[in-house]
Amino acid sequence: MESNSKIKVIEYLKKNIKKGYPLETLRIALINQNYSRALIDEAIKEVVNQMAKEVPIIKDKPLIEHEIIIEDNHKEKVIKEKGFFSRLINYFKN
Repeated sequence: MESNSKIKVIEYLKKNIKKGYPLETLRIALINQNYSRALIDEAIKEVVNQMAKEVPIIKDKPLIEHEIIIEDNHKEKVIKEKGFFSRLINYFKN
């Protein structure tokens, strides 16, 4: 069973992490409020573990290909669009 002070520290950490405060800043603030370092470290470990479980799994982004399709006399031609740097290099080559 967790102590009342540990629960308060955990809630304090969760609330302020969501606001964007770094963990080290929150740790120093809690030390200045006379919480024990051991209690703070335990609470930080628990909060980090809880937040790690809540983070969604990031999937790889699909590769997007750009193609321009032109119909000419009922025939379809596929022209792949060049990227910015390819066009820039070709511009200076000519």
